[in-house]
Amino acid sequence: MQAFLISLSTVAIAEMGDRTQLLSLVLAAKFRKPLPIVAAILLATIANHAVAGFIGVSFAKFLTPRILDIVVGISMLGMAVWTLIPDELDGDDTKTDGRGAFMATLIAFFIAEIGDKTQIATAALAAGYHDLVAVVTGSTTGMMFANIPVVFMGSRFAAKLPMAAIHKIAASLFVVLGAYFIV
Repeated sequence: MQAFLISLSTVAIAEMGDRTQLLSLVLAAKFRKPLPIVAAILLATIANHAVAGFIGVSFAKFLTPRILDIVVGISMLGMAVWTLIPDELDGDDTKTDGRGAFMATLIAFFIAEIGDKTQIATAALAAGYHDLVAVVTGSTTGMMFANIPVVFMGSRFAAKLPMAAIHKIAASLFVVLGAYFIV
């Protein structure tokens, strides 16, 4: 249960202001079809985070528990620094070529999540907890908690969030998690 809850909270907070959350906002504004967008975000996140979690668990097999804790701890400290640098959406990632809201979101979201801080956090948490299902379920749930309100409430909701404070809180969470694993 701890792996699920830590993964959920870490990813939900890390996703605030992230490029994939901005992408959710752009797709919601463009298509105005929240259900296909949410369904595509869910499927893209499951696929992406399952791969990341599998890599994390597989990588963890080659490390001693102490070295693994240090690696995960240092990665969480790195995530703290990365979280303080807000993402921006570059270019127009919403070109659809007639594929509709679902396909555009599925493809764009999966690609945007590759190498993203939430994907890296998922890999690190899976390595640290050795529980692929709990971590992927938690990180996917956290991703959905952060993106569903954006999709349904659009720019009015996102504009009212205190993003600087959220980034500082997220960075603090990563520092605490990093220290926890290192100690």
